[in-house]
Amino acid sequence: MTKKEYDAVVVGSGPNGLAAAITLQQAGLSVLIVEGKSTIGGGLRTEEVTLPGFKHDICSAIHPLAAGSPFFNTLPLADFGLEFIYPEVASAHPFDTGQAAVLFQSIQKTAQTLGVDQQAYEKLAGFLTKAWPKVAVDTLGPLTFPSHPLDFAAFGLRALPPATWFKHLFKGTQAQGLLAGMAAHAIQPLSNLTTSAIGLVLLTAGHLRGWPIPKGGSGQIAQALAMYFQSLGGKIETNFYVESLQQLPSSHAVLFDITPRQLLKIAGHTFSPLYRWQLERYRYGMGIFKIDWALDAPIPFTDENCRKAGTLHLGNTLQEITDTEKLSSQGGYPDKPFVLLAQQSQYDPSRAPEGKHTAWAYCHVPNGSTRDRTEAIENQVERFAPGFRDRILARHVMNTAQVQQHNPNYIGGDINGGILDITQLFTRPALRFSPYRTSTKGLYICSSSTPPGGGVHGMCGYHAARKALQDVFQIGENRTLIP
Repeated sequence: MTKKEYDAVVVGSGPNGLAAAITLQQAGLSVLIVEGKSTIGGGLRTEEVTLPGFKHDICSAIHPLAAGSPFFNTLPLADFGLEFIYPEVASAHPFDTGQAAVLFQSIQKTAQTLGVDQQAYEKLAGFLTKAWPKVAVDTLGPLTFPSHPLDFAAFGLRALPPATWFKHLFKGTQAQGLLAGMAAHAIQPLSNLTTSAIGLVLLTAGHLRGWPIPKGGSGQIAQALAMYFQSLGGKIETNFYVESLQQLPSSHAVLFDITPRQLLKIAGHTFSPLYRWQLERYRYGMGIFKIDWALDAPIPFTDENCRKAGTLHLGNTLQEITDTEKLSSQGGYPDKPFVLLAQQSQYDPSRAPEGKHTAWAYCHVPNGSTRDRTEAIENQVERFAPGFRDRILARHVMNTAQVQQHNPNYIGGDINGGILDITQLFTRPALRFSPYRTSTKGLYICSSSTPPGGGVHGMCGYHAARKALQDVFQIGENRTLIP
């Protein structure tokens, strides 16, 4: 090969950019990461945005997929300061009745909270936890012939239906609500095909590994990944915002941890008309309205298990969540939106001054919305935790424009890098033999706009880097880092 300044350059330092860079550096290449912000991390950043001493996760907060990532689990991240804390209750889902469905790591303990659906839940969760180790790598990657086809097919039959299917699988509102809350992480109407998949993957992760909190904040995941990358000889440059290919040092491959919209601006002039046409039609999903609170005391949830939970889904019944997510996707603003809430300081005292607490929450809103949803979100918390407002010391809010300003990958507030519906699940960002290749030789996309999509797991970056290793550096597919 002609001598270049670097073998590869990775644009963007989110979890996928870091994963791609590590994969390339592990293969003995020279790799540079360039990051537009002054700090690394993408959605993995922790800052004091309310009051001094209160550490808030700006985007990603709870990390079941990071703890269970097939790639991250091959890395010695604990040696570089990453410590996960596992809440006693992974997730809780309160109802207006005062009761709550609860996700424990134990399947049996979880099932005991679900009344009439105890046996049905044990059967489903038992199958999922047994099948997942065989299907995880295939599920968290591009569409290929699976290594365990029968298990993959059995998992797919349960994952393909819309999440509204849970009302037929379970008889009681508690089991239905528990699964609906998890499926709502898909950020789309629960009537869409494959929304069950999101809920089932999160459920399985909870039983196999729990839903952990990184000690000190989500930024610690990025720091550990970066430190490991640098220990291998990799280099990182911050305050390097890329607007054109001419800004980049010479290299044999460039991997972009960005979405199609930014990729078109930077490299669109090099793409084939067909590929450019496909990227121009890539669809983004709903955005989020986000709140961080500094609190004088823990949130006073009525249910005891809710007070112990790291994560809460505030949406009541499956039917209510179905209705509100549909309305939000159609451009509306429900009075009682589905709210995803995390209370990290319950288990990580480093997040707040002694005796004080933090909380993190968002609801889904139409893409690009600038409407203030503070009152609606706080009403939902107060609904299940009377007296919550009296404990607020300060708040920091972000509408979709501010979310995108913080991270340009969040187009219109979409934190998934594009809607994860049936038409963009495995073919994101374009229908190609490999979704990570662009039409220009040596240019790849490695962001959450590629399979398997959003979440802190690094698998998009890992798979994109593997493809670059094969194409550009003739390091074949048999060189698999994941067992």
